[in-house]
Amino acid sequence: MSNHAPPPPAAPPLPPRPPAPARNKRTTRVIVASVVAGALAVTVSVWWLLQPSYDDMVKDCQKALTSSATKTHRPDACEGVKQGDYEALLTDWALKHALDEMPKGGRDMLDYYDDGSINGSLTGGE
Repeated sequence: MSNHAPPPPAAPPLPPRPPAPARNKRTTRVIVASVVAGALAVTVSVWWLLQPSYDDMVKDCQKALTSSATKTHRPDACEGVKQGDYEALLTDWALKHALDEMPKGGRDMLDYYDDGSINGSLTGGE
C-alpha cells in the first residue's frame, strides 16, 4: 500500500462565460451628459462664490473716494454701487473731510458720549 492519496475525480468543464452586455449609445450619452452637467454646476458655483458681495463693493468704493469724485465722475471701484448709496458715501466723505479741515476753535465744544449725557464738555474742551 502506498501513502499517496488517490487522484481527485476529473472536474466537469465550466460552462462558457456569457459575453458582457454591450452598452448602447444612449447610456453612454447619458453618462457623458451627467459628467458635463456636474462639472458645469461646480464651475458656476465656484465662480459665483468668488464674486465680491455688494458690501465689499461699497467698502472698496468708500476707500477709493477722493476730492476729485463727484456725482457724475465715479472712481472705477464705485461702478457697481447704486446711485443713492454712492451719493450717501460721497456726502459722508465730504462732511468728514470738511470737519477734519475745520480749525479746532470753530468746532462744537460739546462732546456727547454714548451714555446720553454731556461728559466734561462744559469745561472748555480741548
